[in-house]
Amino acid sequence: MMDPTTDNAGYTGDPGQARASLEALRAEIAKAVVGQDPAVTGLVVALLCRGHVLLEGVPGVAKTLLVRALASALELDTKRVQFTPDLMPSDVTGSLVYDARTAEFSFQPGPVFTNLLLADEINRTPPKTQSSLLEAMEERQVTVDGTPRPLPDPFLVAATQNPVEYEGTYPLPEAQLDRFLLKLTIPLPSRQDEIDVLTRHAEGFNPRDLRAAGVRPVAGPADLEAARAAVAKTAISPEITAYVVDICRATRESPSLTLGVSPRGATALLATSRAWAWLTGRDYVIPDDVKALALPTLRHRVQLRPEAEMEGVTADSVINAILAHVPVPR
Repeated sequence: MMDPTTDNAGYTGDPGQARASLEALRAEIAKAVVGQDPAVTGLVVALLCRGHVLLEGVPGVAKTLLVRALASALELDTKRVQFTPDLMPSDVTGSLVYDARTAEFSFQPGPVFTNLLLADEINRTPPKTQSSLLEAMEERQVTVDGTPRPLPDPFLVAATQNPVEYEGTYPLPEAQLDRFLLKLTIPLPSRQDEIDVLTRHAEGFNPRDLRAAGVRPVAGPADLEAARAAVAKTAISPEITAYVVDICRATRESPSLTLGVSPRGATALLATSRAWAWLTGRDYVIPDDVKALALPTLRHRVQLRPEAEMEGVTADSVINAILAHVPVPR
């Protein structure tokens, strides 16, 4: 009889092994993507928190490749949707199709019915199609013709977008942005990283064939469930909880912002800090964990005043200033 803590791929449900497997994701992804360790960490944190990730960067900085490499290193079902101006909501969620043989309508599931959905260039499609993911991301289900249809578990949306000032983009509405646990910015690579990228391509690296690059599955669903169970046991003191609340309340009082972080954002920051603490090998959260995840968890949940934006103020600079002034618990 098979051990119930081991799945068909041979992954174990042991928390220690689960942490080692998730840490091994970095090495596998590094076979395809140079640098970008913060983004890799963010994707792993989102998996642990059952959240979704928005990756933002200019074209050509390996946003799509990063998600594809993560999918290849995980034993999870993956689908990709290229968001375009003419994409319809039913192209994402699925629709009822008439079967002439049975004279009945049958549901044909869309690509959202997967474990890891790559929503490529999500801000190049109109808001109507963007909103087709709202229910899926929040409720983990899709309702078609009044019938709710559950999505598989785990389920994660990894969306990429170009900066909003680029042509042909539609800014994501606040309700959509708030569904993302993290917003990760993908910067241009350093000079040495760019040299490494070109060297790999000169040696025959093919970004369309990650198996040939040596990327292999190193973690599976059992590892993920064991890791989530361990994260849920990570201790959070009342002082840390109050620290998270004070940071989020300070955003609501900032003169540079018209919209501060909601209680949902505070809950998200607590969850991501907990996951990061477990990943770093601790069973309790410290203030540095909160600081480490504050920017990616909160930057898309605030809105700048127009006059502050004209003066060059950014969401990141406001949050950093708040982190510098909010008293840190001992």
